[in-house]
Amino acid sequence: MTVIETAPLGVADPSEPTTVHLSGEIDIFTSAALRWQLLDTLDHSTSVLIIDLSQVTFCDAGGLAVLVGIQRRARMMGITLALSAPRPFMSRLLHITGLERGLPMVV
Repeated sequence: MTVIETAPLGVADPSEPTTVHLSGEIDIFTSAALRWQLLDTLDHSTSVLIIDLSQVTFCDAGGLAVLVGIQRRARMMGITLALSAPRPFMSRLLHITGLERGLPMVV
């Protein structure tokens, strides 16, 4: 799993969203590290955090749990979290689990 954070990370224009680009697999081996990286990003995020899933090649239940947990933490901090560009398998996974209703998508 690779995480690439895109500005502004709280230092530039606060009206621009913070974007995190994920790539690779989100699974039992990468979930803990991803959780810590996203929590750190929340501490420096603007009021909108977008997680780009376009390069995610696999996601298991642990990965979904990370996304749900980060969304809850973001909400507590007054940050809006949204997912973008999920691949078809990821869209289907979010749909099957019902998480598409709770994790907003942006185009």
